[in-house]
This record gives sequence, C-alpha cells and structure tokens, in this order.
Amino acid sequence: MAKIYTKSGDSGKTSLIGGTRVPKYDDRLEAYGTIDELKAWVGLIRDKLEEASLKNMLIEIQDRLSTIESLLASDGSATGKKLPALLETDVVFLEKEIDQMNESLPPLKTFVLPGGHELVSITHITRTVCRRAERMIAKLDASVTVDPLVSKYINRLSDYFFVLSRKLSIDYKAVETPWKPRM
Repeated sequence: MAKIYTKSGDSGKTSLIGGTRVPKYDDRLEAYGTIDELKAWVGLIRDKLEEASLKNMLIEIQDRLSTIESLLASDGSATGKKLPALLETDVVFLEKEIDQMNESLPPLKTFVLPGGHELVSITHITRTVCRRAERMIAKLDASVTVDPLVSKYINRLSDYFFVLSRKLSIDYKAVETPWKPRM
C-alpha cells in the first residue's frame, strides 16, 4: 500500500470486501468497527501484562478478532477473495481457557464491581466493549446473515474477559468488591 488514504471515503461511504459501497453508519461498519475497538483494548491489556502465556493468548484473540472483522466486512459476493475462517475449535479453545482460570478462583456469590487495579478495570472495560460488539452483531444479523459462530465466539469472549478480570484481581492482589444492592 503506497498511501494510507484513498480519498474514496470522503463522501461518507466506504467499500465492503466485495466492492459494495455503503454509508459509514451502516450496521456492518458499526459491528466491525466495534470489533476493531475491542481489539485495541485487548492490546492495552496485553501491553500491561507480565505473564507471557497470557500475552500469547491475547495475541491469539486479536488474530480471531481480525478474522471476525473480515467476515463482517464482506458483502458476501463472489469476489474470488479468500477470507480467513473462524472455527468451532476457536470457541472450544476459549472455553478451555475459561475453565482453567475458573478452577483457581473462589466461587462467585454476587456480582462484582469493576476495579481494584488498573489492569482489572481495563479488562472489565474490554468485557463491556465485547458485550456491545455482541449486541451490534445481533442487530446486524437481523438484516444480514451473520455466521452464528461469530456470535458464539464473541459471547464466549466476553465471558473470558470476566473470568480474566477475576484472575488478574488475584494475581495483582487487588480487592474484588462484591456488589451489595441497597434494599
């Protein structure tokens, strides 16, 4: 790519993979733009982590998020362009990671309030961006067919970030504050 700017988006439209031009407020762009934001938050967690195995896990997640962006950005036409694939094994991989982390955590008896350590808070923010992406993908799926595996992966990923936030609370000796509703 010689230049980063194409000037083709100056009119408020952009091209999907396949060539279809859509407004920049199109549900597809909202969905894959939120995945892009999520990927950036994952990068911030990775930058602040010390544990190499967790950093590698987050790189894997960022790679899957890039795959999901490609799938959401495709107009579905026969373009001849091969897109990366999301697999059921990607979901299973997340589930195994969640289960493994969960084994070392105390049982959860109430909701917890985000906070206690900067990295824990960033992980909770990442979880909420992931949930927003999930809602946007569900909205998109009402008008355009979205691979169900995309929704499944994003749903599991938000669970992953919740469990990761709890693990990081322990790792960084942060206080996990239970929510005590005022009745």
